[in-house]
Amino acid sequence: MGGAVLLGVGWRVLFLSSGVATVFVLVVARGMPLGGDSGIGQSGAMAKDLKQGIFDALRTLKNFPVLRWLVLLEFWDLMLDGHHRYLALYVVDVVGTASANAAKGVAVWTGVGLVGDVLLIPLLERVRSLTYLRFSAAAELLLYPAFLLAPGLWPKLVIVGVLGFANAGWYSVLKGKLYSSMPGQSGAVMAVGDVSALFGGLIPLGIGIAARTWGLGAAMWLLLARPVALLVGTPRQRKLAA
Repeated sequence: MGGAVLLGVGWRVLFLSSGVATVFVLVVARGMPLGGDSGIGQSGAMAKDLKQGIFDALRTLKNFPVLRWLVLLEFWDLMLDGHHRYLALYVVDVVGTASANAAKGVAVWTGVGLVGDVLLIPLLERVRSLTYLRFSAAAELLLYPAFLLAPGLWPKLVIVGVLGFANAGWYSVLKGKLYSSMPGQSGAVMAVGDVSALFGGLIPLGIGIAARTWGLGAAMWLLLARPVALLVGTPRQRKLAA
């Protein structure tokens, strides 16, 4: 990526180069042994196992607790990766400041989030994870509109830092709940996660269409769906225990 920036080739050439490299790796991998018995029998067995795995993953999606955590994980990604994707562009195009300040915004968001992840470990030893999740989602529901409405760059950067701290550890909590809803089935968890990611990948497309239609400033309000979804979808501790 650094070489692409130095050469000024643009992101399209960078993505195209990645695609060409991927095709090359696939061609080379076809000629490599998979281990054990080779031949058509092995390929057919692998295809059968893959098909069965897909059907098992789809059946698992009918389990409501599993579906709940999968949906909440996709909404978590909406703010974390979604906000991370659009933050630099927002600072430049909507706030109207230099691209160097956009880098500051991303650095603040990322750096404070890492500090929050570290501090979350002793916090969760004293506070129930779902209680923390609900309170931090409520805090984000107030902080995020404040970020969008704050005038100027520096007030926004301060609120971005608080936001990055407030949503620290959400992924760990939600992923842990997903695994606990399917005890002893870590492989199935990974499979259903891949299936849900196919649908979750449509969310950035929707935000991009909204930004193209109404502008990025208006589209950023759609990210409020995340704290709302977490407040609505996260079960209360006593209900979960029951």
